Amino acid sequence: MKTIGLLGGMSWESTQGYYKAINEGVKQALGGLHSAQIALYSVDFEPIEKLQHAGDWPGTAKILAAAAKNIQAAGADVLLICTNTMHKVAPQIEAELQIPLLHIADATAASLQQAGIQTVGLLGTAFTMEQDFYKGRLTENHGLKVLVPEEQDRAIVHRVIYDELCLGTINPDSRAEYLRIIEALAAAGAEAVILGCTEIGMLVSQSDTRVRLFDTTAIHAQKAVEFALG
Repeated sequence: MKTIGLLGGMSWESTQGYYKAINEGVKQALGGLHSAQIALYSVDFEPIEKLQHAGDWPGTAKILAAAAKNIQAAGADVLLICTNTMHKVAPQIEAELQIPLLHIADATAASLQQAGIQTVGLLGTAFTMEQDFYKGRLTENHGLKVLVPEEQDRAIVHRVIYDELCLGTINPDSRAEYLRIIEALAAAGAEAVILGCTEIGMLVSQSDTRVRLFDTTAIHAQKAVEFALG
């Protein structure tokens, strides 16, 4: 079994979901008392969040690249960045490593293509929904058409992530808003919706909506299990 490197803490609420899903995946595959070999580095999210909203992406890259090198030194065979947004600096992190980086957008695209999805809605932070590092990769590398909510709805999605989900707060009114936005994306032509922030699965699940959902945390974790056991 290979060792999975997790760069987490952004937020720790979603990182614990990765830890649980990966261990459950290994246990399901191997049975008995098997669990995953994991090297986890959990950063302090507060300074990173401030750098994000200040637009200081080189500053975030410096912090995360240093953490990633520690994960590599701990014996990891692959790296997962346990957040969609910070894949904005994935190239800078990858450049510092000798181990492969399992990109969350590539893992998600593979699952979408396997399901025959061509047009997909995207929920995430404003950075993920509005900037090209994520949408562009889905479109240019994988041929997917990506729809995002209207500006006012993007602001709602972003606020709920940072003000509620990253703090572990689950608000039924916010769930209702997310479900309304998901329905709007489906009405606009989305065949499915990507839960493109690793916290969103805490708020909405497939049982809440008829629209097909692709939870990036679950997908990324499953790809890590496949790598570790492959």
